[in-house]
Amino acid sequence: MDSKGVTEQPTSFERPEAGVDPAEPRGALARVSAPRAASARPSGGGAALPAQARTGETPSTPGTTAPPGPSKEPPVIVGNGPEHAQPSVAEPDAHRPRPAPEAIPPQPGAEQPAASAERRTGQPVQPGRPTPMRRDGDRLRFVGAATRRIARGLDLDEIVMGLCRATVPTFSDAILVYLRDPLPVGDERPTGPVVLRLRRTDRIPEERDTEGFLPPAPPAEPAELAGLSSVTAELCEVRPGGALAEVLRGVRPVFADAPAARAALPELLGEEGESIIPDGQRAILAPLRGRRRVIGAAVFLRRPERLAFEPDDLLVAAQLATHSALGIDKAVLYGREAYIADELQRTMLPETLPRPTGVRLASRYLPAAETARVGGDWYDAIPLPGSRVALVVGDVMGHSMTSAAIMGQLRTTAQTLAGLDLPPQEVLHHLDEQAQRLGTDRMATCLYAVYDPVSHRITIANAGHPPPVLLHLGGHAEVLRVPAGAPIGVGGVDFEAVELDAPAGATLLLYTDGLVESRLRDVWTGIEQLREKLAATARLTGADHPPPLEALCDDVLDMLGPGDRDDDIALLAARFDGIAPSDVAYWHLDPEDAAPGRARRLARGALSGWGLEELSDSVELLVSEIVTNAVRYASRPVTLRLLRTDVLRCEVGDDVPQLPRLRQARATDEDGRGLYLVNRLARRWGATRLSTGKVVWFELNRG
Repeated sequence: MDSKGVTEQPTSFERPEAGVDPAEPRGALARVSAPRAASARPSGGGAALPAQARTGETPSTPGTTAPPGPSKEPPVIVGNGPEHAQPSVAEPDAHRPRPAPEAIPPQPGAEQPAASAERRTGQPVQPGRPTPMRRDGDRLRFVGAATRRIARGLDLDEIVMGLCRATVPTFSDAILVYLRDPLPVGDERPTGPVVLRLRRTDRIPEERDTEGFLPPAPPAEPAELAGLSSVTAELCEVRPGGALAEVLRGVRPVFADAPAARAALPELLGEEGESIIPDGQRAILAPLRGRRRVIGAAVFLRRPERLAFEPDDLLVAAQLATHSALGIDKAVLYGREAYIADELQRTMLPETLPRPTGVRLASRYLPAAETARVGGDWYDAIPLPGSRVALVVGDVMGHSMTSAAIMGQLRTTAQTLAGLDLPPQEVLHHLDEQAQRLGTDRMATCLYAVYDPVSHRITIANAGHPPPVLLHLGGHAEVLRVPAGAPIGVGGVDFEAVELDAPAGATLLLYTDGLVESRLRDVWTGIEQLREKLAATARLTGADHPPPLEALCDDVLDMLGPGDRDDDIALLAARFDGIAPSDVAYWHLDPEDAAPGRARRLARGALSGWGLEELSDSVELLVSEIVTNAVRYASRPVTLRLLRTDVLRCEVGDDVPQLPRLRQARATDEDGRGLYLVNRLARRWGATRLSTGKVVWFELNRG
């Protein structure tokens, strides 16, 4: 039989096809042959031609007897295969005549004569009620359609909903699904008692159609099925050795009137929930067993006026329970992997951005898709000595755990190299060497910039990354001309750095290629659209007021269209406030014994000019201690710098690379207490190694 002539058992009410009687014995073939049969009827309103008889059978018409000889009318050919191109000629006694097949059950909701329905089922069938599945073929088609619907779900709720929608109303009138709380994942061995939680209930609604497209709605729900969730217990603790535990351990579905289920259902549903169980074989308790253990149970219910379940329906319930449990297992494992991916990506990126002096920062990260939550894009902001800040953005090729792991290693390497205060081009050179050590195919792009708020300058080095965009205070946006360079991991290439102006009020935008490149546009078209978007956003706030940084990041992401999310996106925005020259005091001190006294006098004078005389005593004491330690070992002039921002910051630099360490001085020691005083009096303090020595700094709160 041609595959186009087979109808699939539906899982919900559908409108019957016009002109086709679902109860017709050859209904499956009639759906294909209907147009040809219609064209073969006489135009004069005569009777329709008799249907083609099977081999060895004689066609007949109600009320008449066909002659034994061949019919003069051409037979109606059913099917479209080559074997049906010519009418077949019956050979006497060639094959044993086959009995006429049973009627394929109508689709739920399809209209059927009452006499035919009563003859098939033995009971009167109400209009709009789903008819029972009476043949094994019907059950197989239903199981196939139901399992396909269950398999379409990817998360837990979709799978449970697929089970409910597939079984109600075709297989049952109501369903209750219980799952373990919490659900075990993979090979985990749960500890503590087994607790089942009512996850979802479903039943035939009272009103199915308000537009008249479907058959009449069934009568109102019986009281025992009207409020499943309100009469059943939400939580159930499975007692070890109890009746419910024995049924769940048996795995196979059982009827509610079986002795084991009769004792297990009150434990599962609660005292009030037992009242919803109909009499007879109208309820099935099916354990849900995953790959290694039982993870829940499902209860299928039918109304008292509907035919009871048959023994073969236990096999259907077993198939539904098995497919649902395996799908739930997959969903739980997928959820755990998604959680691990989210945690990995979150820990690889900065949890919070620093608040360096003279610059404000904002960032965004978007994964490529829900199915690819990890990627190789990253950003970072690293405070440097001298109130400077390093801005980093990079992109490792790929969207996998491996890409994220490599990204984490490169980000850690960049932070370590930034702590050494290396020039940007040297940082990229060492990153390139690190990528080659990680593997031959570890490729990445990176842009490394260092902003100095005192000099209002920025130094940028690029390794194959899209160029940054600078938005000026007046609203003009420009793409900075930075040498592209080769990607990290190529090896054997030099990187070049450029130094540019970074005026106060300007905004620098660093991003990855996922923001500007997609299947619908090339990278340079996307960069131009980004530049225009920044300029348009700046015009909304006026020439004298830069747009808010967080809102600017959101507006930039709004430029993404429906087909623009092919890659993950990392975005880092920096607003340059800078430090005014009037808030900076800088001196060089010769490494001599008189240097600490001169440093105290210079600091006192600067604080007096800034109106911070109340800090003079603390600053003079701390400056004297740090400068004394510096001139003791330095061979070149020592630098002293004071910065007035929201705090007062003091920096002392020398040419000795060894960093000072805080230690506890003994009672007989004559030195070793200078850093102890700094640690007690300063708000914060620290020491940073430079390429030319080190810087020791401390901060004090302003009044």
